[in-house]
Amino acid sequence: MLELAGIIILGILAQWFAWKFKIPAILPLILIGLLVGPVATFISEDGHPWIQPIWDGHRGLFPGENLFYFVSLAIGIILFEGGLTLKRGEVTKVGPVIGKLISLGAAITFLGGGLAAHYIFGLNWRISFLFSSLIIVTGPTVISPILRNIPLKKDVSAVLKWEGILIDPIGALVAVLVFEFISIEGDAGYSKQALIEFGKIVLIGFAFGISGGYALYFAIKKRLIPHYLMNVVALSVVLMVFVISDYFAHESGLLSVVVMGMFLGNSDLPSLKELLYFKESLSVLLISILFILLAANIAVDDALLVYNWKAALLLAVVIFVLRPLSVFASTVNSSLKFNEKLFISWVGPRGIVAAGIASLFGTKLVQLGFDGAQYITPLVFAVVLVTVLLNATTARLFASVVGVFLKTSEGILIVGASKVSRLIASYLQKNGRHVVLVDSNQANVAQAQELNLEAITANIYAEDLAADIELSDVGYLLALTGSQEVNRQAINRFGKIFGETGTFRLMSSEEKELGEELNQKELFSTTHDYVSLEEVARTYPSIQEIPVKSSPQFLKMLSIIEKDNDTIALFLKMPNGFLEIIANPKEMEVRDGCLLVYLGKPLDIEELNQVTRDRKSGKS
Repeated sequence: MLELAGIIILGILAQWFAWKFKIPAILPLILIGLLVGPVATFISEDGHPWIQPIWDGHRGLFPGENLFYFVSLAIGIILFEGGLTLKRGEVTKVGPVIGKLISLGAAITFLGGGLAAHYIFGLNWRISFLFSSLIIVTGPTVISPILRNIPLKKDVSAVLKWEGILIDPIGALVAVLVFEFISIEGDAGYSKQALIEFGKIVLIGFAFGISGGYALYFAIKKRLIPHYLMNVVALSVVLMVFVISDYFAHESGLLSVVVMGMFLGNSDLPSLKELLYFKESLSVLLISILFILLAANIAVDDALLVYNWKAALLLAVVIFVLRPLSVFASTVNSSLKFNEKLFISWVGPRGIVAAGIASLFGTKLVQLGFDGAQYITPLVFAVVLVTVLLNATTARLFASVVGVFLKTSEGILIVGASKVSRLIASYLQKNGRHVVLVDSNQANVAQAQELNLEAITANIYAEDLAADIELSDVGYLLALTGSQEVNRQAINRFGKIFGETGTFRLMSSEEKELGEELNQKELFSTTHDYVSLEEVARTYPSIQEIPVKSSPQFLKMLSIIEKDNDTIALFLKMPNGFLEIIANPKEMEVRDGCLLVYLGKPLDIEELNQVTRDRKSGKS
């Protein structure tokens, strides 16, 4: 009982530690597992590990085949959740670079890793290519924590983010198929029978995956399952498909749950996001337990198998040869600069899918008596540990050295995607700024996307935004919703993350009545609240520019604009194109070549200039 409770407690503690210090959770999980497992044999009084998943073949926490069964089911659930995230539309819209990375880049890693494992480590071809299939994946759970606090250009962070998301289920699928072929080939040799058995596994895996996915889709769509049972029914269906598929074709269960997840992920299931959240929470718990168990189950002798120069050379080839080769080959003729390609080459940590499937497949192949199978788990664990440690400790420094580290975060996050927000975002984007709109209203988000604006559906009260590495270059936060509570919540919760350069919000109708008594430094507009902004945007949906040459002229024109209910001052545009929000106009430096940017009806520039000249000369 103590060991079971200890695993769960240590696992969740490792997850919290990873969140707190912004590192991949797999790192503390594996280190804890090694500490309570093989390392503990050197410091415990009786020379035994503190946690023993299995020992003497039939004793321990999971005696006999129980550990094997638990790992199989846990990996199945994790892969199903990964399949849910792979959407066909995302694959087609991410661009050619990411498409090449998950195809050409993966092929280079697969072929190069297999050759390196065979010729450097002396493994046979079957085990070598199983190893290379397992190190294809990177994964968002290891990429995101590393890059979350590194200000990068949107193009660079987007490539790393989408590669990790898309390669996870694709790499898992490749690894499963390679393992299935190896298992069949081991029984029947390179024969017609082996190909038939392999085809049977693929056919049954896809058939049960699609059938199970459609059955669950139909049951949820037709409301045959009550809402409170939906998540647990989905879990039971995943387990059922895994077990039944495996019964009809041995080792086809993993393939079937990946296919089932991909089917549901690309459907119009209304409860998909809720189902995904449940699976993510379950995956966190399973991963926490799984990787402590797997690391603790590694024997000292197994770890010593890869404690030599051959393993070091193999790791060097994977990190310093194959990764850069796959990245540079995949980014030929792209808009990425050399230093950006170099940074993407440096960041390639392997993650949870690689380590989990390696432990499962390694154990299975050892049981089947495959020569060299004992190297799979320790080798892949070594790749995971070294790549995660290397990237977690050096990514920020390396970004600075190669010149992709943004010294100032000039991206803009706008909370609220209403008409006025879309107008402002379009203007900012046309002026070369990275702008992201966030709204819980899907209709607003859809209208923004139709204007080719980057917009995401998200709840400001959720944690999703802080985890989005594509927002790492954001330094301005504009809270422009009609809810004062939401605006304040956005600034209080995400101001330090996304508003290090500046945070601004709309005034409420009550604050508008206070006038000069307001603290204007955090206000986006000192004259208009949400209602009046939207009215102007509906009546005059355009943004205008007026040249200003000096601070006195700027302040006078600003005064004229502020007195007109159909115009709202927004920015001061400097000669170099830099835009500054007019929050404290008296302290702004205005020189020849500047532009006063405002929303609303076009004003006669000559008439405005004449007014300012008349005021300057003392005329009424």
